[in-house]
Amino acid sequence: MQIDVSFLPALAAAFLLVFARIGTMVMLLPGLGEMSVPVRVRLTMALLLAAMLLPLHRAAYPVDLATPGPVVTLLFQELLVGAVLGLTVRLAISAVQVTGSIVAQQLGLGFVTAVDPTQGQQGALIGNFLAILGVTLIFATDMHYLVIAALNDSYDLFKPGEVPFFGDIASHFTNTIGMAFKVGVQLSAPFIVFGLLFNLGLGVLSRLMPQMQVFFVGLPLSILLGLLILVLVLGAMMSTYIIYVEGVLMQLTPRS
Repeated sequence: MQIDVSFLPALAAAFLLVFARIGTMVMLLPGLGEMSVPVRVRLTMALLLAAMLLPLHRAAYPVDLATPGPVVTLLFQELLVGAVLGLTVRLAISAVQVTGSIVAQQLGLGFVTAVDPTQGQQGALIGNFLAILGVTLIFATDMHYLVIAALNDSYDLFKPGEVPFFGDIASHFTNTIGMAFKVGVQLSAPFIVFGLLFNLGLGVLSRLMPQMQVFFVGLPLSILLGLLILVLVLGAMMSTYIIYVEGVLMQLTPRS
């Protein structure tokens, strides 16, 4: 009895190409690709997803190991596609960072910073809270399954060997960043109105009572009223945010 194992090198090359796309996206995903998540956990998740998707899209990879040039080119193309998918989701999530920064400035808490686990750098405390809350809601609403669907449907959007034009990628990122900033400002609209009215009232009060130390009265009052407003509108804010994120993920899942 003779066992033919000649297919193994081509299969291993196809698995490496699938893993390049999926691993790059997982590395950039919020919640899963953070530095706080152990490397072994991220690697295990990427390997499992690659193993699940390989049988579905094995035929899409025309692997010819006789000449390594096309395989290496295809590898870099898969890395680019994975980076585009991962950055799209991460930029969409950054809308709450914009909201948190604006809210913190309006409340007088802009100087209160802490390490943001979703970004790996210093950020406004309220922004960190909203970012963690947003990622938690994505998992709580089972929206992370749309990410897996997006990985599968990405082979329809970006077929192996067909790289989108860099102009299209730049336009896509420009639209994503613009929409994230727009949503972030919309979510913080109640606090922008509150900040304008509150500071206008303090200005009038300082004119009516020049001897009064407006700053020492206004800052604690601004924080107190701002936190009360945050408690009242937090549910509506995060509902709007989840709808926005779902729309972004649905654009990446045309068959779902």
